[in-house]
Amino acid sequence: MADENKLSAGKRTSFGKGAARKLRAAGHIPAVIYGHGGEPQHVTLPAHETALLLRKSNVVVTLDIEGSKELVLVKDVQKDPVRQIIEHVDLIVVRKGEKVTVDIAVHVEGDSFPGTIVVVDHNTLSVEAEATHIPSSLTVSVEGLTDGTQIHAGDVTLPAGTTLVTDAGALVLAITTPAGSSADDDAVDALAAAASEASAAAAEAAEAE
Repeated sequence: MADENKLSAGKRTSFGKGAARKLRAAGHIPAVIYGHGGEPQHVTLPAHETALLLRKSNVVVTLDIEGSKELVLVKDVQKDPVRQIIEHVDLIVVRKGEKVTVDIAVHVEGDSFPGTIVVVDHNTLSVEAEATHIPSSLTVSVEGLTDGTQIHAGDVTLPAGTTLVTDAGALVLAITTPAGSSADDDAVDALAAAASEASAAAAEAAEAE
């Protein structure tokens, strides 16, 4: 919750790549706050504390910007592709009770029927939820599901107050039997046995004639 996620931010007055590098070297991260019709606010965030908060997705944070409080949602995080150091953060202003659209991770639990595998098509689903009550994940159980079973976005149970934005018909996951599995081998053996029996019956009929 935002009450637990608090950061002290400073106003940013210098811009450009050089200024951003100096900020990061000093243990700060440049960020921009958007939303509610106001001008974008350029701020700096403490690097270590921010990195700890951003271990979770869709974090709502109470910012103290030099004495002024602002409730914000982390919308985008830019990282160095090699060192994975946070380079920039985009934030949007939110209000308690306001609904926002966010992408929520799909968590698969349980084991499907023996011999089958789970093929995930959507790792996240877009939902609309109150800014201060965003679910951390959406759980989908595949316990005992058999080959050919499909789960679509509309089949996923959502927390109270949350509505689906992703197309309800979008495929989330499917249960399938891998090629060359024992189940396939059994099917081939059964077909071969049936063909052999049919051949033997045909031979017996020919001899009878």
